[in-house]
Amino acid sequence: MKWSELCIHTTNEAIEPISNILHETGASGLVIEDPMDLEREHPTTFGEVFELNPDEYPEEGVYIKAYLPVNSFLGETVDEIKQAINNLMLYDIDLGRNHISLSEVHEEEWATAWKKYYKPVKISKHITIIPTWEEYTPVDTDEVIIELDPGMAFGTGTHPTTVLSIQALEQFLADGNTVIDVGSGSGVLSIASALLGARQVYAYDLDDVAVKSTGLNAKLNKLDQQIQVKQNNLLDNVNIEADVIVSNILAEIIVRFVKEAWNNLKPGGYFITSGIIQNKKQLVKTELESQGFQIVEMNEMEEWISIVAQKV
Repeated sequence: MKWSELCIHTTNEAIEPISNILHETGASGLVIEDPMDLEREHPTTFGEVFELNPDEYPEEGVYIKAYLPVNSFLGETVDEIKQAINNLMLYDIDLGRNHISLSEVHEEEWATAWKKYYKPVKISKHITIIPTWEEYTPVDTDEVIIELDPGMAFGTGTHPTTVLSIQALEQFLADGNTVIDVGSGSGVLSIASALLGARQVYAYDLDDVAVKSTGLNAKLNKLDQQIQVKQNNLLDNVNIEADVIVSNILAEIIVRFVKEAWNNLKPGGYFITSGIIQNKKQLVKTELESQGFQIVEMNEMEEWISIVAQKV
């Protein structure tokens, strides 16, 4: 089968929403090429990427690459993707150059080449994420391993927004807690919650691809009894007494369900939000405080912000 590589030249801010658009349209093998990766130090014992070629990276912004089958619907699919990306400007998302190009590749090339970007990586004090095709021996006795299959649309949980979320879970989640994961994606935050001591995790995502991915990865980590996965729009019609709600999605989406998060949290419960770009920090903070949340801490990694708020 022939495939087309779709390359979108955009900004860090647009990575999350564009990635979502791509997997909703059935694109496969998503890869992010960020020139900041060239400046980072990559440990020899574990790391997300290795042997990077500077020629493959833009001088500014990022490349988002995905793969579409060459068929009679290719033109329509690309047009649909372009329109959806352009619509992101309505949410004040900076798209940068917003240049899209297509090139042809063969199936055997992309089916294995994109995996080179994913290696075991320790993302927090205790948690190490390993892709399913990699062998890994823990280096610490208290190391917690998450095995993840990124499948056709998801990364391996090492994006700064995910790292910030997991670091907050390590700090604020207690044994026996009930957790709600809003916008579960690959399920990495649900799995991390269960491994960190949550008694029950409720994972919600509107996209059926994400629901299947969360379910698959929960089984892969033998946590499918602890993690209940359901297709749902944010917290619509959800009535659960949770100790922690975690959500790693766009700031514009977070502010839509702050009231529902408050209603589903026990007194003293924590609302962990991530996926917030720097210039949207105040938007989320203001909405949380207007609902009655107390801001416990705000953390930053690269251009991304996470906010931990408590129901007091």
